[in-house]
Amino acid sequence: MTRSIPTGPSESIENRLRQMREAQGLSQADMAAQAGVTRQAIYAIEAGDYLPTTGVALRLAGALRCRVEELFSLSDSGELVEGTFLGGGAVPSSRAGLRVKVASVGGRVLVRPVATLGTVLNFTVPADGLMVGSSPGQSLREGGRVRVRLLRDRRSIEAEVTVAGCDPSIFLAGEYLRRRQGAATVVGWTMGSGAALQALLHGEVHAAGVHVVDDKTGEHNLPFLRRHLRKGAYTVVTFAAWEQGLLVAPGNPKGIRTVADVSRKGVTLVNREEGAGARLLLDRRLAVRGIKPAQVSGYRRLASSHLEVARRIAEGQADVGVGVRSAATLLGLSFVPLQEERYDLVMPTAYLSTHPGLSMLLDTMTTGAFRKEIESLGGYDVREMGMRRDLREPIRREQ
Repeated sequence: MTRSIPTGPSESIENRLRQMREAQGLSQADMAAQAGVTRQAIYAIEAGDYLPTTGVALRLAGALRCRVEELFSLSDSGELVEGTFLGGGAVPSSRAGLRVKVASVGGRVLVRPVATLGTVLNFTVPADGLMVGSSPGQSLREGGRVRVRLLRDRRSIEAEVTVAGCDPSIFLAGEYLRRRQGAATVVGWTMGSGAALQALLHGEVHAAGVHVVDDKTGEHNLPFLRRHLRKGAYTVVTFAAWEQGLLVAPGNPKGIRTVADVSRKGVTLVNREEGAGARLLLDRRLAVRGIKPAQVSGYRRLASSHLEVARRIAEGQADVGVGVRSAATLLGLSFVPLQEERYDLVMPTAYLSTHPGLSMLLDTMTTGAFRKEIESLGGYDVREMGMRRDLREPIRREQ
């Protein structure tokens, strides 16, 4: 795994030991034996906790039959970059030090606050850099320009894959990708299907996750994508299938069995934002039963993700919400299935050749270990994971 080991205020050592060791099929113990050092030393060097001496670096290079420069090289740290701010609202630009993620998408540098990943991920996902303050008293708005002092090597940042969607397991894909390829990883920005596709069309992410079932045909995602992707070439790849339904408190104490029950007196809903697949499903089922949104308590109370819906129900803030079975399983909720859906990733086809991390992600999805772990989360069907879908309009034969 490529790591940058701090050495001073203006430079660092880029460390490729783990990446090259694994490429040769060596364990840490094998590496230690061949280089004449302890396994603990190998672990510390790969973790970025220990900067090897010249002698140790030479022995490591000799064991791997490469040059020292291939294992360790100087790289700039603290590089200053400028990009477009995507913060979901105003942020005081004079507040230097705001933790941000930086992405390179289609030749643009995009900057988002780490905090927008959510409460838990804010403390587990490392920042790519810190925002540099500007004029006091000014506010930075969506689409404004911002400067960032990088905390990581720029090449590592450019290797990241950004995905908009509502499936939290995308971060597991990022961990598997990091194990296989070193610097490359995945950052998932939580959005409903509609917002995710718009982010893709605006060039703000590398891929979007969607799960929308067509009312007329019952087909998954493709009719929705055909309506919105009028120009350009796109690739659609299945991530998984899942069940979507009603999340309710353990044991379903209010006896909620159908969507019609969400309009009963004494039942409070937590909803998803407009354009989310869960919201589309709910609205369709309510309309079929002639139920208007105003008849549903909590219809305007929104949560940003499947997990947020589940959390609010688990905490007693709501009685019911539409989400996926895996979210119910995680928080010990009961689940009333409504329909099976397919979650597909869509991406500009050109990115598969210009962004190596994206094609690596698709390769990761074909591995048995990754599929087994996703399936073990509960509620996922991975039998078609990695299958590519034809986005072209279906040929209609004349009768």
